[in-house]
Amino acid sequence: MTLTLDDVDRFEAARPRLAAIAYRMLGSAAEAEDAVQEAFLRWQGADVERIEVPEAWLTKVLTNLCLNQLTSARARRETYVGEWLPEPVLGGDPMLGPADTAEQRESVSYAVLTLMERLSPNERAVYVLREAFDYPHKEIAEILDITEAGSQQIFHRAKKHVADGRARVEIDQAAARRIVEEFLAAATGGSVAPLLELLTDDSIAIGDGGGKVPARAKAFEGATAVAKFLWGMFRPAAAKRDMIGGAADLYAWPVNGEPGLVAVVGGQVVGIMAVEIAEGGVAACRTQVNPDKLERATALWATLDHGEPLVEQAF
Repeated sequence: MTLTLDDVDRFEAARPRLAAIAYRMLGSAAEAEDAVQEAFLRWQGADVERIEVPEAWLTKVLTNLCLNQLTSARARRETYVGEWLPEPVLGGDPMLGPADTAEQRESVSYAVLTLMERLSPNERAVYVLREAFDYPHKEIAEILDITEAGSQQIFHRAKKHVADGRARVEIDQAAARRIVEEFLAAATGGSVAPLLELLTDDSIAIGDGGGKVPARAKAFEGATAVAKFLWGMFRPAAAKRDMIGGAADLYAWPVNGEPGLVAVVGGQVVGIMAVEIAEGGVAACRTQVNPDKLERATALWATLDHGEPLVEQAF
């Protein structure tokens, strides 16, 4: 079918919402873009004039594309080298989608995207559509070809799986920057003691190198182990500079709505750390160094007014 300009405009108006749904479902901005483009091809091939509610039709098509993608992604992650973490999205990226409510902000946080890996594809779809986009269960049921009661049951089960018993703390950007500054000062200090004061007793540190950049195969767990790891990670070393192409500048910048650190070498983002804050302090540090998952961040970084780095020529 040949689309009219109005048909194309209608899809483009829906694109940001579709991309935000796909990113939350897939945990990958690159795969989300592919899914949205495939949805456009389906739109292009449809009899658009007979589609009564384009938004519902597009959401259903996109959701099913993501469900298929999740099934194959699970198989790929079984052979993934080391820990798998989502592709981080920097503050200012429209891929983050709506952030008007606490539920919407939390649904795209790095912490929750990681926890959503526990969910089945259907659980993830229901959770995203309901929690982040406030779709009624009746509409979700129609999208997924299930009953309304089934959608409600899946949603409650998904919320239970995502909840990990840790009370997260919502903070504004100014507070986030102060936390990152304090965290970085402690990590680059002369001992691990300041870090121990910032970390919760059950804190964790996870890194994703994808087999392309060295990263520990298992997470560090507990304040002492995490503090020692972080203190060592921020020590300057020639081997680190050789690996990333030079000495990195470190910036404070929000990552998926959480406080974050961005490491940049010559304009290229070489590492992103999302810092999860709980009632007792820093609960988790999740670091993405797989270059395949940093390409979008590098492209966006070049357009941002990111100011001066907190630390120049680190590592």
